[in-house]
Amino acid sequence: MSEKYFEVLESAGFGSNVHEVAAEGDCRVLRIDGDMGDGFMTMYRVFDGVYLMYNDLHLRQCESEYRNAETVLCFDHCREGRIEHENSLGDHYYMEAGDLRIDRRIHHEGRVELPLSHYHGITIGFICDESQSSLEKELSFLSVDLEKLAKKFCPDNREMIIRSNELLGDVFDKLYHPPKNRRLDYFRIKIAELLLLLDSADFSGQKKSKQYYPVSQTEKIKQLHGLMTGSLDKSYTVDELSAISGMQPAALRKVFKAVYGAPVYQYIKGYKMKAAAAMLISERKVNISEIAQRLGYDNASKFSAAFKDVMGLTPQNYRTRQEEE
Repeated sequence: MSEKYFEVLESAGFGSNVHEVAAEGDCRVLRIDGDMGDGFMTMYRVFDGVYLMYNDLHLRQCESEYRNAETVLCFDHCREGRIEHENSLGDHYYMEAGDLRIDRRIHHEGRVELPLSHYHGITIGFICDESQSSLEKELSFLSVDLEKLAKKFCPDNREMIIRSNELLGDVFDKLYHPPKNRRLDYFRIKIAELLLLLDSADFSGQKKSKQYYPVSQTEKIKQLHGLMTGSLDKSYTVDELSAISGMQPAALRKVFKAVYGAPVYQYIKGYKMKAAAAMLISERKVNISEIAQRLGYDNASKFSAAFKDVMGLTPQNYRTRQEEE
């Protein structure tokens, strides 16, 4: 990667909590420090001023210090996990699996939370005037004006989120598994395809309305999440959670799903079964009925049915299979 390109990236303003940990050729690896974990971003120079970055984040919260007013356009695709972002304007929104966020990074600075403590996705960025010149030179067959594209999707310099779209999703799905020996060529072809789709198609009908909730409500939901996940031997009804938090049951259900991506009962059931799966492997001498009790199940058969529903196997079969591997 050229020194000139390094200078461009440094001017992009990733922030003091982002550090380079490795670099080779047209690739560099960045680490972002956050609350209770960290994340790694593997960035490839595709053209001058154009980069593709794989995001692999395992943390609870971090601050985005991104202050780049020169970014023409950025695409963020969420493959797995969730992001809750409060930008510098005070807007508060969520991205979930399958979502594509399009923005100019002008208001990107702010607090980022990962309700599920992980996020995996891809970012494609076009920075400075250099990106337009590079596209015109390297992809002369493609007539796309990045500034016009930015105005199309972000007319007021705010982000736009497109919900799961088959055509766009197919482009990103392939980008998660590029051929190693022709990675950069593959990136270039897929970026050209993505730009062509976005430039020619009308996605206005698929724009995701960003639902905003009072911070007081989202904070109560996070406290309830801590209560439930911190005492897995107990089971709470929505009415009990409503009494604890002071939120109406309907609002509680709605905001919980917005924050964590699933209804209360579905989420906590999945959380408990994943905890059970870890116990089945790490505590092999503990019998299954005891594990069931630790997770609030007095009936072992109900626990077994719940485990199979989430994990696809009975607890005994899961433990046996893991022992054989």
